[in-house]
Parts: sequence; structure tokens; C-alpha cells
Amino acid sequence: MEKLIDNPINLAINYSSMIDLLSHKAMIHPEKVVYTYIYNDNQDEINITYQELHTCAKQIAAYLQKSGLEGQRALLMYPPGIEYIKAFLGCIYANVVPVPVYPPGLSRNMLRLKSIMDDANTNIILTTTQLHSKISFHFSDELSNMNLKWIPIDAIPNLHQYQWSQPKVDKESLAFLQYTSGSTSSPKGVMVTHGNILHNEAMIQAACQHNEDTVMLGWLPMYHDMGLIGNILQPLFLGAKCVFMSPMDFLQKPFRWLSAISKYKATISGGPNFAYDLCLRKITEEQKKQLDLSSWEVAFNGAEPVRYETIQNFANAFKDCGFKLNQFYPCYGMAEATLFITGNEKLTKPVLKGFCKESLLENKALEQPLNSQDSVNLVGCGMPWLYQKVEIVNAESLIKCAPNEIGEIWVKGDSIAKGYFGREQETNYAFNNILKGTKEDSFLRTGDLGFFHEGQLFVTGRLKDVIVMRGRNHYPQDIELTVEKADQAIISGSSAAFSVDINGEEKLIIVTEIERKYRPRPHMEKDYTGYLDNVIRNIRQQVMEEHEVQPYAIYLLKAGSIPKTSSGKIQRRTCKNGYLNNDLDVWHS
Repeated sequence: MEKLIDNPINLAINYSSMIDLLSHKAMIHPEKVVYTYIYNDNQDEINITYQELHTCAKQIAAYLQKSGLEGQRALLMYPPGIEYIKAFLGCIYANVVPVPVYPPGLSRNMLRLKSIMDDANTNIILTTTQLHSKISFHFSDELSNMNLKWIPIDAIPNLHQYQWSQPKVDKESLAFLQYTSGSTSSPKGVMVTHGNILHNEAMIQAACQHNEDTVMLGWLPMYHDMGLIGNILQPLFLGAKCVFMSPMDFLQKPFRWLSAISKYKATISGGPNFAYDLCLRKITEEQKKQLDLSSWEVAFNGAEPVRYETIQNFANAFKDCGFKLNQFYPCYGMAEATLFITGNEKLTKPVLKGFCKESLLENKALEQPLNSQDSVNLVGCGMPWLYQKVEIVNAESLIKCAPNEIGEIWVKGDSIAKGYFGREQETNYAFNNILKGTKEDSFLRTGDLGFFHEGQLFVTGRLKDVIVMRGRNHYPQDIELTVEKADQAIISGSSAAFSVDINGEEKLIIVTEIERKYRPRPHMEKDYTGYLDNVIRNIRQQVMEEHEVQPYAIYLLKAGSIPKTSSGKIQRRTCKNGYLNNDLDVWHS
């Protein structure tokens, strides 16, 4: 499906690269603050203007060029903050390909880091002096044989910006490698070009009707596509302002996020579905009295299944703070498409529909009333923009699906990346697809399942995650939602459902996190073991009643132990491996 619509905002210049973009913004907005980093419970801030950012990028680029690194790849390993952005743009200005990564904090993060370095074929790491010392101390054994080239940007010679030479790059030039979060496979480096970024930012601008007065506020990790493309580079594209905080500041105290929106009168902010659930769980009635969320025009919700219940509950919980249902902005996207694929116009009510449960199991979408006994409530994720095409395709026959038939989501347009770095076979499979029966090629296979209904894209799940039992399809996120409703002790957004082969028959396994206060511990004043037995009974009964499937095993896990991607998606395959290897942090089963 395609929406032929021109960008409603007349772009002042047809940029050929991100270098042209920032150079132009620095020329027309030299003293305007582009980024404000807030910390210390939102009390302190660090600011940088467009001109200062442009100058810093040229100084860093001059050093990288002098070091002979043009054309190479370099890992960006930074704590949250403005230094990360300086380093990213410094690489762009030097035609060094930045590879955003998360600094290792656990041994498993170091393993991921090693795999990314091997895949990107680089030993160059840009970082800060402090973080370099910390990592070298904690991981001395792991790093001893890696022959790394560390470049602490805060310690490089202060080269003059005029020593920088603008490289020859255009829209087809590789801008950066975005490593996938690995929800169903090992991480792969998505090759994002300058043209991909510019087109995707134009789509976001068109869909959300942003302008220079837009105030972005975020906490999303900058090494993730939603944080980088959506939070950091969109304001730069607009000539607007971005206020941001550390992801940990939000996770530790979700009130900081909404409080900052209130304080800075932000117009756009958001995150995965779990972020809104976390606010519902953690923000008190007393804290709500301090909030004014009326400036918030686009509360985007994406990167994982957008849940009907979350949208309704959040809108109801914060209506006295000035938040309205039409501020919610459900959307769909992925790294292979740079970021944004579909969304609605801003300040339109989310499309909330009920569909027949039995029909969905047979890959058909038949509308029924919301909240009816035999329906599943789904949230529409909008429509494509700026000539980007989205089709629903039968994953086996590669033929376009009939209306209201569920199939794999395929995407084609100028935002689609060039493939996976160094992986020709996987690139051909994912990026170079022909829609059978047509002459249309170069489609991206997303691996996601969905359908169009009345012009809206509804996403139903991951192709690889679908559970097939007794010839019927079951979407794991539907079972997981049932699990999380079964008892108050279960943490929202922290359950996984998958199947394993037991003696030649597929069996359903459920793992879910439990609130810390219910953890069984010796010598406790109150023994929760009996209570947790009841939680398991509740889960089993609800799943059997709603899905007609008997769970083979149910595991109650420690809070925070379920594997998730950087965007909050449940890593069901990792959970399955943990079950098979007896490697889950189980409290009760």
C-alpha cells in the first residue's frame, strides 16, 4: 500500500549529505541551542549550539583525517551525553563510518561487543578518557589479545577546524552501521546511507508535521535506531531543539521523563510500549499533580507491540495532567528501514479495532466490536509516507496477499538501507526481493507479520516467533498479554511465550518476571511460596481459557532477568535457549 503525498513542509535546501545538513543549520541558526543534556534529577543541564556542534565536528574530523582513518569503521563507545553526538558527527565529517555500541557493563555485553567488532572488521574505538580507563580496568583479561586502537576524543590534540577537509560524500555514501538488536538472530550491521537518513527524517517530519519550533525530549539510547534517528537527528534535520537524559535516569525513576516534558514544554517524546507501562506502575498520584503534559503533541509508541490496554490506561491515568488520547502516536519501523515506516498524522486518535480471535489464527482479519468476548484488540500503526510502499505478502508464495489477509510486511523506498555489512547472502534474502507476478523489486522482507485494514497497518507479530500447535497459529504476544493479566504479581511487558519439541510434539513454555516483593527468601516474615503456586495456577487457567492451549511449563523469574533488546523487545529465542540450557534465573516453577 502506498500513500502518494508530498512533504507538507517545503525543505529549504536539497541536502546531499549529513555534512551539508549541519553546515547549513549552523549557518542559519548559529546561536540556537540544538541539544540540552539534563542530569542530576533534571536540575542541571549542558547545552551546545548549532555553530558549536559544527565546529566540534570539524575539529574531531580533522584529527581522524590526519590519523588516516577515512573510509574505515570506528566503534562509538560513550556514556549518554553530548560527547556521543560530537563523536558521531565528527566521524561523519571525516568519512569515517561510526558504529554506535553500548559500553560493556556485563560479560555478555563484552561478548556482543566482540562480535560487532569482528563483524564490522575494525579495532578502532572512539570513547572518553574516563570510560577507556574504566573498561581497561574491568576487562583487562578480555582486552589483552584484541589489539585495539583507542581514541579518547577528549584527549586528542586540539586541531583547528580549518585543518579539516570536506570529504567527497553524497546520498549514496555509507553514513553509519546500525547493529540490529538481535531479537531473533545474532546482531548484523545495517548499512545506512546519507540518503537513507535524509529521506527518513523527511518522512518523520511530514507525518508528524514538525517544524523549527518543535521541542524533542527523550531518554532512548543513542546507540539504538529509535534514539539516534528519532530523538537526536530529527531535531537536527528540522533546525529545532532536543532535550535528552540518560536511559538509566528514566528507568530508575520514570517520573523524570514526564517531569522533563512538563518542564521544557516538549512537543514530541516517546518510546517502546514498556515505557508507558513503567510510568503507570511507578508514578504516584502525588507526582501526577506536578505534571502538565498539555504541550505533548506526539507521544510515539513503537519498537515493540503497541498494546491497546497500555494506550487506554495511560490516557486515563494522566488525563488530569493534560494528556489526551489523540496525543498517542502508534508507529512501526525498524533499523533496516533506517527507522520510520508507518504512522498517522499527529493529533489524530489512535485507530483501535477488535478482530475475530479465531480468524486471526487462520491468518484472516475480520473486524469485531472492541472488547467483545471473541475478539483481539489491536492498534493501527498508521500508513506509509513520501512514496514509500508497504505491501503484505505471502511469505511462502511471495504473492501479494488479499485484503485483510495476514502476511509478511514488505517495504520499498528511499529509506531502505543498502543491506548488511559483509553479509551478501543475508542481504540478498532480506533486501533484494521481487513481488511475484509483478516487475517490482528491491523490497525489504521485514520478518514481521501484519495486514492492512481501512488503510491502517496492523502488526501481529514476528514470522519466526509464531507458535504452531496442532495445526493452529498462536501469536506469542497474545499469550504473553494473557499471562500478564493473570495476576498482580506479574510485571507488565516482561513475559515470553515459545514452544519446544518434547518427544516429537510442540509444547508451550511460559516464562514471566515477578515483582521483587514476592521473591521467596529464607526466614521471611511472610512465605510467598504458596502465593506463587497460585500465580502459576492463574496463568495456566487463563491461557487455557483464552487460547485453548495447555502450558507444558511455567517459570516465574527474577525481576529484570528476561533477555530484551536495546529497544525493549523480548528476546524469545534467547529465552528458549535459557530454558533448554537450564540457564534461567527462576524463583518458582
